[in-house]
Amino acid sequence: MTTSFGAANTAIARDPNVHIATSFNGFKNTSNSLFLSKRMHVLPSFSASAECPTSIIRAVSTPVKPDTSAEPKRSKVEIIKEHSNYIRYPLNEELSTDAPNINEAATQLIKFHGSYQQYNRDERGARSYSFMLRTKNPCGKVSNKLYTVMDDLADEFGIGTLRLTTRQTFQLHGVLKKDLKTVMNTIIKNMGSTLGACGDLNRNVLAPAAPYARTEYLFAQKTAENIAALLTPQSGFYYDMWVDGEKIMSAEPPEVVKARNDNSHGTNFPDSPEPIYGTQFLPRKFKVAVTVPTDNSVDIFTNDVGVVVVSDADGEPQGFNIYVGGGMGRTHRLETTFARLAEPLGYVPKEDILYVVKAIVVTQRENGRRDDRKYSRMKYLLSSWGIEKFRTVVEQYYGRKFEPCRQLPEWEFKSYLGWHEQGDGGLFCGLHVDNGRVKGTMKKTLREIIEKYNLNVRITPNQNIILCDIRKAWKRQITTALAQGGLLQPSYVEPLNLTAMSCPALPLCPLAITEAERGIPDILKRVRAVFEKVGLKYGESVVIRVTGCPNGCARPYMAELGLVGDGPNSYQIWLGGTPNQTSLAKPFKDKVKLHDLEKVLEPLFYYWKHKRLSKESFGDFTIRMGTEKLQMLLDKWEGVPQGASRLNLNLFADKETYEAIDSLARLQDKSPHQLAMEVIRKFVASHQNGKIE
Repeated sequence: MTTSFGAANTAIARDPNVHIATSFNGFKNTSNSLFLSKRMHVLPSFSASAECPTSIIRAVSTPVKPDTSAEPKRSKVEIIKEHSNYIRYPLNEELSTDAPNINEAATQLIKFHGSYQQYNRDERGARSYSFMLRTKNPCGKVSNKLYTVMDDLADEFGIGTLRLTTRQTFQLHGVLKKDLKTVMNTIIKNMGSTLGACGDLNRNVLAPAAPYARTEYLFAQKTAENIAALLTPQSGFYYDMWVDGEKIMSAEPPEVVKARNDNSHGTNFPDSPEPIYGTQFLPRKFKVAVTVPTDNSVDIFTNDVGVVVVSDADGEPQGFNIYVGGGMGRTHRLETTFARLAEPLGYVPKEDILYVVKAIVVTQRENGRRDDRKYSRMKYLLSSWGIEKFRTVVEQYYGRKFEPCRQLPEWEFKSYLGWHEQGDGGLFCGLHVDNGRVKGTMKKTLREIIEKYNLNVRITPNQNIILCDIRKAWKRQITTALAQGGLLQPSYVEPLNLTAMSCPALPLCPLAITEAERGIPDILKRVRAVFEKVGLKYGESVVIRVTGCPNGCARPYMAELGLVGDGPNSYQIWLGGTPNQTSLAKPFKDKVKLHDLEKVLEPLFYYWKHKRLSKESFGDFTIRMGTEKLQMLLDKWEGVPQGASRLNLNLFADKETYEAIDSLARLQDKSPHQLAMEVIRKFVASHQNGKIE
């Protein structure tokens, strides 16, 4: 049976041109020979826009295949994959039983099909099992037909909601086992897919969701789609399971087929139904994002591979900067696990991008750890090897040397909310969706507009949605309909909500330690109250992300203020990310109880207001001050000095006005006071700017 272990280890040992540093970071010593004797720690920080080290261009050799006489230690999941007949058995048998759930092996395998088994943790007694389905939508693209199908499936087979994810996909919760095949079959036959949305393989490939008719944006999106196609499983297990072997796929670009089949540098398993993945697939999940210079809407440095389009002076794409080794997941109280930013690997010409991505995937396939899944992401391989050794091995599978990365401008976070010109005569409208949960009146309104105007949509990496290809004549009526459904233009949305994210967490996620999605609305209201108490202006904001566990699905380690669940109603506080998502936050406090949140936030925000530099963000302020100084300020905090807060006037003189504002506020999950203040501030700002009509 075809396996996939350790090819490059032997190649490195035999290559006299490869220098292996003696001081690289390893794991704590154990009796297992796979571990290294030195303790792992996070590598020194670097500028996200720094150039790669220069290197001499020379021919490189094909890696030597390994000596397989010694069987390496493997995790239980690796053994399940090996005996699964390419992700089929025993899932195929488990799906045919009358039980509401599937066994442990099948639970691992169904992830590759894009589904997780879950149960409602709010309920006591016997577990009520259901399944979460996650789609795969490269670039976040969703056709009009697929959107309406997903909307229908949510009502008929799910819990009546759609969840937009941080990787530009849908999640459909609450599907019963008996309905799985019907739901999967329907998605596939409407040109959707869930294949590879979960599991140990390449996940959904991110790209800027904005439907600009600009050369570099179109090129980035096409590249993302080609990478997704290149790394899609080929053995047919998905279609065998859900559409009885009928393979419903559009024709692949010839450059994708050519790159997948190329084995000139020992990347493939010859005659295998999975030429890139083999029987074992990858050690863990693998994430790729593609973007253009300045546009960090995709959190480029949090991915295993970040691909950035590089164009010439005329705007014509010439190649790509490649970044490697990002990842968010970690384990509490285990310092050898950590969040990490991707670092520069090199520049490649545009025609080589598929071969380079394939070479990186194969390097991880052959060398990523398969004995302990906590250390199986590619970021740990980068941290133990170092970038130079990693680059050398990738070059062997690529067959060429990397050029130095090209210099790039500063990154910006771009939300694409509101109305924008596409550049082809049409408009697009970005809509904020709190925590990505499409439900209730909002869900009904979106469906009606998308159906009436036959619109395609895009899902953003910030859990929002974009309506595309809108005629200018439709703008007014669509704006009105959206507002009536609670989908307001960004200037009318609470600023803290615009950049906030959370994972679903309780009640369905089995990994959640505490609340995230259900808890963040109240947390944001409390943060706003602290802002008002310490005198911060309404328009000021910080990037807040909340997760129910340390796995980091909502990328909390990039937030200016990250709350990571570490116990029931308890969070670890992270500080120091930046608004443009280029710096990693640092842990500040553990075990902060939810009811004690103001005791931490009040002094932090007060001193940010009074001690910050000009235009200094909250994240930059906390990094400049440092953990020890901030803790000292907390220790001596005695409350907001008298007169520091702004006036908080009584807004409602009669019950009727209050009740009218309250009903509107409920549609937006706000308090009446919050909504009234937003309207007043907007009116005052418009009047001051001479915009009142």
